[in-house]
Amino acid sequence: MAHNGITVLVVEDEIVIRMDITTFLEDEGFTVHEAANADEAIALLNEYPAIKVMFTDIDMPGTMDGLKLAAAVRDRWPPVQIIVTSGHRQLSDELLPVQGRFFSKPYDHSRVISAIREMVAAG
Repeated sequence: MAHNGITVLVVEDEIVIRMDITTFLEDEGFTVHEAANADEAIALLNEYPAIKVMFTDIDMPGTMDGLKLAAAVRDRWPPVQIIVTSGHRQLSDELLPVQGRFFSKPYDHSRVISAIREMVAAG
């Protein structure tokens, strides 16, 4: 599929899950950068200003979890759209600390793709 101009940052510490969503996004024409934790994510956001969407897990090792990362990204990179996911917590879009979308694991890949496209179009 042709490049659709949307660059996504996937932040997920579990490599199999990260590889799965990354492959799916790339197959749909997205450019994808991968991070295993918040520190790697922030380094990639600094390096690649074209990132339009961050797709992050909540529960990760390191200096901050996905919710704290989402808040940091909202403060520092306000145009970046945020999707949060978790296999351990149940949240709704309204309960996120930032404007964004929440998906519980296992998530439906096609719903994630639709959400990314809607968020970028609206942003």
